[in-house]
Amino acid sequence: MPYNNLIYLLVVIIILATRGIPDEPAFSGPVTFLLLAGKTLLFAALCHYYFRRPGPFQASAYFSLEKRLSILAVFNFALDVYLLDIKFYFASLPGSTLLPTLVPYAGVALFLCYLVLVWNRSRPAYNLIFGGNHSGQAFLLSNLKLNLVILLPWLLITFVADLLRLTPLEPVKRLLTSAWGEPLLILTFFLLLLLVFPWLATRLWGCQPLPDGPLRRRLEEFCRHHRVGFREIMLWPLFEGRLLTAGVMGLSRHFRYLLITPGLLQTVNQEELEAVVAHEIGHVRHRHLPLYLLFFLGFALLAHLASLPMLAVLLNSELLGGLMAVSGQTAGAIISLLGTVTLLTLVIVYFRFIFGFFMRNFERQADLYALSAMGHAAPLIRVFEKIAGPDGRIRDLPSWHHFSLGQRIDFLAACDDNPRLIKQHHRKVGRAMGLFLLLLLGLLLAFWQLPGEQAEEQARLRLAEIIIKEEIRREPENPVWRQHLGDLRYFQGEYRAAIGAYEEALGLAPEHPDVLNNLAWLLLTAEDTAVHDYPRALELALQAAALAPQAHILDTLAMAWWRNGERDKAVAAAKAALAASDNGRYYRQQLEKFRRQAPPQPPEPKP
Repeated sequence: MPYNNLIYLLVVIIILATRGIPDEPAFSGPVTFLLLAGKTLLFAALCHYYFRRPGPFQASAYFSLEKRLSILAVFNFALDVYLLDIKFYFASLPGSTLLPTLVPYAGVALFLCYLVLVWNRSRPAYNLIFGGNHSGQAFLLSNLKLNLVILLPWLLITFVADLLRLTPLEPVKRLLTSAWGEPLLILTFFLLLLLVFPWLATRLWGCQPLPDGPLRRRLEEFCRHHRVGFREIMLWPLFEGRLLTAGVMGLSRHFRYLLITPGLLQTVNQEELEAVVAHEIGHVRHRHLPLYLLFFLGFALLAHLASLPMLAVLLNSELLGGLMAVSGQTAGAIISLLGTVTLLTLVIVYFRFIFGFFMRNFERQADLYALSAMGHAAPLIRVFEKIAGPDGRIRDLPSWHHFSLGQRIDFLAACDDNPRLIKQHHRKVGRAMGLFLLLLLGLLLAFWQLPGEQAEEQARLRLAEIIIKEEIRREPENPVWRQHLGDLRYFQGEYRAAIGAYEEALGLAPEHPDVLNNLAWLLLTAEDTAVHDYPRALELALQAAALAPQAHILDTLAMAWWRNGERDKAVAAAKAALAASDNGRYYRQQLEKFRRQAPPQPPEPKP
């Protein structure tokens, strides 16, 4: 269950991260609230219907139903984000301007509310199938704590990232604005978090140290014999401590914890308990925990690389424009949706087939370590039989991240009879890890060869061009979009195209001061001197200044006077620009320039 929830939460975070905050919601506030409430009530009714008494009778049916409803919860949440534009309303939360992470936090909280509806209706069936007696509050609280621990690294990292952006310390600000500054700081915090995360998780779960006594001392001696140290052996009260399970957390022995549920201690004997502990020691000895971290870093790298081809195809073809015309959506919305689909497909493929393959075989390696440590497979096989239950209700339950208990039992028995299978399995895992490391190395080389900042800037400009052209198509009478197109062409150095866009804007709004000003500035300052037209620029600047005597427009007028050989008028206009400005450093430099430098010779009148 935790591994499935990890995938669900990862998908939710991707949906939140790839969907921007819209300028306007699709529906008004009251309509959005009614649709959200109605959709939530329908989802609650479905949970009640499928888990109604007597509910599913078999463990496989229970887990299958829980998975389907959890996936439906993810789909329900995606509708909230993409159809109801719920992020627009979350963005109005107090403090979200200073701490933007409050918006995705609110989104994750909404998704957890959907899961609470599933857990609330699944509890009676869970108790019936697994012989539990979990109270409603304890069942919900255990599920919430389990998911909060999964979310904890993301919550802390994003919160620290927001705090770093608010820091008044100049060295930190300079580091953040550098190319690798923010990723470096986040990576440093992430590595520190890896060390203290087990301590935080055990506190959140309410774990307590195993009391001193013969049992604890024997387990400590067993761990020392296998040269594995733990900071603490903890009682793990998962689902009121009734689950039969154990776990290990922590990369370093100084921050590593061995977790054992009270239910397991009450069910197994001393030899069987040592077999379970040997299994957990096997994870440490085979270095599975740092390898899990490597897999997550590999996914982050693969996700980053996978987004680039999609964006390149969209921006360098007519596909994006066609999708915008067909769907009626903005370029940003389409890129966001396709980015989400790409990442979600990658999540399913990567975790289900690559990460899942290694998890299953890592568990088998840990089982084999327990076999070797105990001298035979019988103790661990007996534990698996007890977990499966007297009627074997979950013995053959399939899982993407674990072989079924039946498969693990059969493999252990086969290895007990034929020890050569143990070496064969380790060689299989070693070869697979070698292939994965080669893939990861290839990804790193591809990442190293990624286009630099110039290519990224070109992609952003191309996206801006697509968006502007789409807005021109949607609002052909709005001069602002043609002004933006002119500004973009000016930035790109396409001066004649920029002049054409400005002229079209003036055709729609002859007295638009910003268009007049920007066209005048182009005619005065363009690097291509062939497009210079100082007399016309002066006419345009005078018109703009008469309509809106703002600092930047008066600065253009000053430049126009100066270019036309009128130093005194240029100085007067520069003084007016300085007086109208809030930040006068640039305008003061302009004033000094016009005072000290002789104006160029007036150009010959153009025929």
